[in-house]
Amino acid sequence: MAYPRKYSQDLIDSVVERVTEQRARRHHGAVTTVARELGLERRLVQAWVSEANRGAAHIPAPPLGSPPMSHLPGDVTVVLPPGLLHCQRCAQLMSSVVGVTGTLVYQCLPDCRCRPLPAGILVDTIGRAVLRIAPQLVDSSTGAKTPEAAASHADRVFTRITAGKNATDLHFAWCSISTAQPGQPAAEAVRHARKLADTDLFHAREVLRRTLAAVDPATADAHHGHADAANLYAEILIRLGNPAAATSWAAYAQHSFARLNGPAALRTLTAMHLRATAHRLCGHYQRAYHLYLNLSETLRISAGSDAHPALAAQANLAVVLHALGHCVRARTLLADTITLHRRAHPGHPATEKMVGHLARIWQYCADQRHQHVET
Repeated sequence: MAYPRKYSQDLIDSVVERVTEQRARRHHGAVTTVARELGLERRLVQAWVSEANRGAAHIPAPPLGSPPMSHLPGDVTVVLPPGLLHCQRCAQLMSSVVGVTGTLVYQCLPDCRCRPLPAGILVDTIGRAVLRIAPQLVDSSTGAKTPEAAASHADRVFTRITAGKNATDLHFAWCSISTAQPGQPAAEAVRHARKLADTDLFHAREVLRRTLAAVDPATADAHHGHADAANLYAEILIRLGNPAAATSWAAYAQHSFARLNGPAALRTLTAMHLRATAHRLCGHYQRAYHLYLNLSETLRISAGSDAHPALAAQANLAVVLHALGHCVRARTLLADTITLHRRAHPGHPATEKMVGHLARIWQYCADQRHQHVET
């Protein structure tokens, strides 16, 4: 039978295992007890148990020595970051082992009398906590943000998780963030990431990801250090070919700089350009159009209509216009921009790039046999 998508197969298996353990102890009303402890409907738990009993005879036992695997797409091993989960009773680390039914459980030292806790419920509960606090940690480019994927980042949000009597009785110890000198940790991370970006983009990305772990770009307040880190993080994500993940960070950087330095400040305009580029690469041409239009108008006022940044933004605006289907307007605007750029900046290499864009637009219209009416 099909179950709601919000319940992973690993969580269902863990619930079934818990009911099995209760029944092995001759505990009457095991389904009702487990459903009450986990806040689930009894009928739903009973359906899971019945389905598992019907299919148990058709499921081959896993070979000895094979790692416990989940039923998630891609056969992801369901384990938490090491050194994070502790037992409330004996205060020792809990490790993952295969339970009596072949599913993964967490248990502490053999002399501790606490029963093993199902890994599926632990991972689901911890993953949902991470998604509530820092959803930006989970990469959504490959699909939905699942609790299983979020749980693998738990050590970046929590320093310690203590498990009580059951898998939902959890106590979290947060990662501390020093506020003695606001912005200094982020500033140091940005300097370090800039040096790394020349040789190791992936390492630079991880440095900034850890720095921004507790920052939600959709709701965070303006902050100089975080805005600098977000701006560089968005740039690196674009260079790594993930512009979709860069849009929210570039937007946060732009709004923060606009509030702290003003809408026409250089940092604000740089972040706006980065945000427009990310949307253009994602195919969000309408959003990119409005951002490039705002950027070009602001630069014409602040830097002058013949300034290179203003003309470069105008050329990007023409490229987006063509992507939106306005071929004639795009060709006209880009041709005018090339003329102004040649006159104001003779020999500048950007002029040749603009000419290349214009040639590609003309070639595209010829290939598609567009019958444009020139105005």
